Amino acid sequence: MKTLTFFSLFALTGFTLSPQIRDLGGITLHRLGSRREVYSVFPNAGKLLTGTVDVGLIRSQWDEMLRLAASLKYGHSTASLVVSKLHASSRRSALAQALVEYGGLQRTLYALRYLADEAYRRRITRQLNKGESLHSLRRDLFFAHEGTVRRRHHEQQTEQALCLSLVTNAIITWNTAYLELALAHLSQRRGRIDRSLLAHVSPALMEHVNPYGTYEFPVEAEYARTGYRPLPEPEAIGD
Repeated sequence: MKTLTFFSLFALTGFTLSPQIRDLGGITLHRLGSRREVYSVFPNAGKLLTGTVDVGLIRSQWDEMLRLAASLKYGHSTASLVVSKLHASSRRSALAQALVEYGGLQRTLYALRYLADEAYRRRITRQLNKGESLHSLRRDLFFAHEGTVRRRHHEQQTEQALCLSLVTNAIITWNTAYLELALAHLSQRRGRIDRSLLAHVSPALMEHVNPYGTYEFPVEAEYARTGYRPLPEPEAIGD
């Protein structure tokens, strides 16, 4: 049910949830109208649409659904908090049920497009692979304690997560800069590069990064080269 709620919230806020459907034959596809009406229009595909959508419930809760979507879109609430509140009770509210109904319709539309459009499936898989490469980079960097956050206090846990984000972003920035240089060099040698190929390139690369050992930062040499000196220490400013 939470999955359908996510499909609903994505659609209401102007986005499309695009997961990779592993068990496409195991999900329920929903229809609008009676089975006879759907079969008469879609004699083959209509047999797959076994679920129904309570349009009346969606219509009665539509204003509340839009208010909830606006709250999410403008940052007044988080999706995790909203979903947890909607599904906290075993007996869902009318709003929660309406979101599930609308989510069933949105997931059906997505599944049908996913099934019919091979290029769309490939694009989704490519993006998911990029996301997985980013997770892999974080796992490789977060090797201490086997990637487990073992700090007891929330502030310390936050600091550990922020440090990981900082190092990850630094590597991605460095990779992006040098990938651009490599692309410019390749363009000079071979001519124009097909920009569509860049969709297959991810800056979340780790093979050239050494997470162990000692790093040296020649700060003094850099000062001598650029002539830049840091600001004095706070206690020396008034001297």
